[in-house]
Amino acid sequence: MTKMGRIEVVMGIAVQELRELVIKPCLQLLNDDSDTAESLLLGTAAQESLLGQHCFCQKTNGLGIYRITAEKHLELWDQYLVQFPELASLQRGMASQQQFLKNPHNELITNLSYSTGMAWMIYRRAGIDTQKPLEFAGLASLWAAYFDNGTGCPRHADDFVQTYRNLILDDSKKLVA
Repeated sequence: MTKMGRIEVVMGIAVQELRELVIKPCLQLLNDDSDTAESLLLGTAAQESLLGQHCFCQKTNGLGIYRITAEKHLELWDQYLVQFPELASLQRGMASQQQFLKNPHNELITNLSYSTGMAWMIYRRAGIDTQKPLEFAGLASLWAAYFDNGTGCPRHADDFVQTYRNLILDDSKKLVA
Protein backbone atom coordinates (compact mmCIF):
# COMPACT_ATOMS: atom_id res chain seq x y z
CA MET A 1 0.00 0.00 0.00
CA THR A 2 1.40 3.40 -0.94
CA LYS A 3 0.93 6.39 1.29
CA MET A 4 2.28 9.84 0.36
CA GLY A 5 5.11 8.50 -1.77
CA ARG A 6 6.18 5.90 0.80
CA ILE A 7 5.47 2.22 0.92
CA GLU A 8 3.51 1.34 4.00
CA VAL A 9 3.77 -2.27 5.07
CA VAL A 10 0.86 -3.55 7.11
CA MET A 11 1.84 -6.43 9.35
CA GLY A 12 -0.13 -8.56 11.66
CA ILE A 13 -0.23 -11.98 13.22
CA ALA A 14 -1.94 -14.92 11.55
CA VAL A 15 -5.05 -15.86 13.50
CA GLN A 16 -4.44 -19.62 13.71
CA GLU A 17 -0.78 -19.15 14.61
CA LEU A 18 -1.65 -16.73 17.40
CA ARG A 19 -4.29 -19.14 18.71
CA GLU A 20 -2.26 -22.36 18.41
CA LEU A 21 1.28 -21.16 19.10
CA VAL A 22 0.73 -18.43 21.68
CA ILE A 23 -2.72 -18.27 23.29
CA LYS A 24 -3.45 -21.97 23.74
CA PRO A 25 -0.04 -22.86 25.28
CA CYS A 26 -0.19 -19.79 27.52
CA LEU A 27 -3.63 -20.70 28.86
CA GLN A 28 -2.55 -24.32 29.30
CA LEU A 29 0.45 -23.20 31.34
CA LEU A 30 -1.83 -21.06 33.52
CA ASN A 31 -4.31 -23.96 33.88
CA ASP A 32 -7.11 -21.90 32.35
CA ASP A 33 -7.43 -23.37 28.85
CA SER A 34 -10.82 -23.39 27.16
CA ASP A 35 -12.08 -22.63 23.66
CA THR A 36 -13.97 -19.65 25.03
CA ALA A 37 -10.88 -18.20 26.74
CA GLU A 38 -8.88 -18.67 23.54
CA SER A 39 -11.53 -16.96 21.43
CA LEU A 40 -11.85 -14.14 23.95
CA LEU A 41 -8.11 -13.42 23.91
CA LEU A 42 -7.99 -13.71 20.13
CA GLY A 43 -10.86 -11.25 19.81
CA THR A 44 -9.22 -8.94 22.34
CA ALA A 45 -5.97 -8.87 20.34
CA ALA A 46 -7.98 -8.19 17.19
CA GLN A 47 -9.93 -5.36 18.79
CA GLU A 48 -7.03 -3.73 20.61
CA SER A 49 -4.27 -3.84 17.97
CA LEU A 50 -5.78 -5.30 14.80
CA LEU A 51 -3.84 -8.51 15.54
CA GLY A 52 -0.51 -6.81 16.02
CA GLN A 53 -0.67 -4.14 13.34
CA HIS A 54 0.18 -1.65 16.08
CA CYS A 55 2.50 -2.34 19.05
CA PHE A 56 2.17 1.04 20.72
CA CYS A 57 -0.63 3.55 20.96
CA GLN A 58 0.81 6.96 21.73
CA LYS A 59 -2.60 8.42 22.52
CA THR A 60 -3.35 5.91 25.31
CA ASN A 61 0.15 4.56 26.06
CA GLY A 62 -1.16 1.08 25.34
CA LEU A 63 1.59 -1.50 24.84
CA GLY A 64 1.63 -4.63 22.69
CA ILE A 65 -1.15 -6.56 21.01
CA TYR A 66 -3.51 -6.13 23.99
CA ARG A 67 -2.64 -2.44 24.58
CA ILE A 68 -1.99 -2.85 28.30
CA THR A 69 -0.58 0.30 29.88
CA ALA A 70 2.49 0.28 32.11
CA GLU A 71 0.28 1.42 35.00
CA LYS A 72 -2.16 -1.47 34.51
CA HIS A 73 0.79 -3.86 34.23
CA LEU A 74 2.12 -2.73 37.62
CA GLU A 75 -1.35 -2.85 39.14
CA LEU A 76 -1.83 -6.45 38.01
CA TRP A 77 1.43 -7.45 39.68
CA ASP A 78 1.02 -5.35 42.83
CA GLN A 79 -2.68 -5.86 43.52
CA TYR A 80 -3.61 -9.17 41.90
CA LEU A 81 -0.72 -11.52 41.25
CA VAL A 82 0.84 -10.79 44.63
CA GLN A 83 -2.12 -12.72 46.13
CA PHE A 84 -1.36 -15.84 44.08
CA PRO A 85 2.35 -16.74 44.34
CA GLU A 86 2.09 -19.90 42.22
CA LEU A 87 0.22 -18.09 39.45
CA ALA A 88 2.68 -15.19 39.66
CA SER A 89 5.54 -17.64 39.27
CA LEU A 90 3.96 -19.16 36.17
CA GLN A 91 3.41 -15.70 34.69
CA ARG A 92 6.94 -14.56 35.54
CA GLY A 93 8.28 -17.73 33.93
CA MET A 94 6.97 -16.52 30.57
CA ALA A 95 9.07 -13.36 30.77
CA SER A 96 12.55 -12.99 29.31
CA GLN A 97 14.99 -13.49 32.14
CA GLN A 98 17.29 -10.50 31.59
CA GLN A 99 15.03 -8.14 29.66
CA PHE A 100 12.24 -8.33 32.25
CA LEU A 101 14.61 -6.99 34.89
CA LYS A 102 15.79 -4.14 32.62
CA ASN A 103 12.40 -3.06 31.26
CA PRO A 104 9.43 -5.16 32.40
CA HIS A 105 6.88 -3.14 30.43
CA ASN A 106 8.69 -3.87 27.18
CA GLU A 107 7.69 -7.53 27.64
CA LEU A 108 4.14 -6.43 26.78
CA ILE A 109 5.41 -5.46 23.32
CA THR A 110 8.11 -8.00 22.55
CA ASN A 111 6.90 -11.18 24.25
CA LEU A 112 3.58 -12.52 22.95
CA SER A 113 3.26 -15.26 25.58
CA TYR A 114 3.92 -12.88 28.44
CA SER A 115 1.53 -10.22 27.12
CA THR A 116 -1.14 -12.86 26.53
CA GLY A 117 -0.74 -14.04 30.11
CA MET A 118 -1.11 -10.48 31.40
CA ALA A 119 -4.19 -9.92 29.25
CA TRP A 120 -5.62 -13.12 30.68
CA MET A 121 -4.93 -11.83 34.21
CA ILE A 122 -7.28 -8.92 33.50
CA TYR A 123 -10.08 -11.36 32.68
CA ARG A 124 -9.11 -13.85 35.40
CA ARG A 125 -9.15 -11.10 38.01
CA ALA A 126 -12.74 -10.33 36.99
CA GLY A 127 -13.71 -13.94 37.71
CA ILE A 128 -15.37 -14.59 34.37
CA ASP A 129 -16.58 -18.09 33.48
CA THR A 130 -15.05 -19.36 30.24
CA GLN A 131 -16.03 -23.00 30.57
CA LYS A 132 -19.24 -22.62 28.58
CA PRO A 133 -19.16 -21.84 24.85
CA LEU A 134 -20.09 -18.29 23.88
CA GLU A 135 -21.10 -16.70 20.59
CA PHE A 136 -19.52 -13.47 19.37
CA ALA A 137 -22.00 -11.34 21.29
CA GLY A 138 -21.12 -13.09 24.54
CA LEU A 139 -17.40 -12.65 23.95
CA ALA A 140 -18.00 -9.01 23.06
CA SER A 141 -19.95 -8.46 26.27
CA LEU A 142 -17.11 -9.94 28.35
CA TRP A 143 -14.55 -7.74 26.59
CA ALA A 144 -16.68 -4.60 26.96
CA ALA A 145 -17.43 -5.24 30.62
CA TYR A 146 -14.13 -6.59 31.92
CA PHE A 147 -11.13 -5.80 29.73
CA ASP A 148 -9.76 -2.77 31.55
CA ASN A 149 -6.27 -2.49 30.08
CA GLY A 150 -5.71 0.94 31.58
CA THR A 151 -6.19 2.94 28.39
CA GLY A 152 -9.56 4.37 29.36
CA CYS A 153 -10.87 3.77 25.85
CA PRO A 154 -14.63 3.33 25.48
CA ARG A 155 -15.69 -0.27 24.93
CA HIS A 156 -18.52 -1.02 22.53
CA ALA A 157 -19.50 -4.65 22.09
CA ASP A 158 -20.67 -4.01 18.52
CA ASP A 159 -17.15 -2.90 17.56
CA PHE A 160 -15.73 -6.14 18.96
CA VAL A 161 -18.21 -8.26 17.01
CA GLN A 162 -17.44 -6.42 13.77
CA THR A 163 -13.68 -6.67 14.28
CA TYR A 164 -13.97 -10.36 15.18
CA ARG A 165 -15.90 -11.05 11.99
CA ASN A 166 -13.53 -9.02 9.81
CA LEU A 167 -10.18 -10.13 11.20
CA ILE A 168 -10.73 -13.54 12.73
CA LEU A 169 -13.50 -15.17 10.74
CA ASP A 170 -12.36 -13.73 7.41
CA ASP A 171 -8.74 -14.75 8.11
CA SER A 172 -9.73 -18.30 9.05
CA LYS A 173 -11.43 -18.67 5.63
CA LYS A 174 -8.16 -17.93 3.78
CA LEU A 175 -6.07 -20.78 2.42
CA VAL A 176 -3.19 -21.81 4.66
CA ALA A 177 0.19 -21.57 2.92
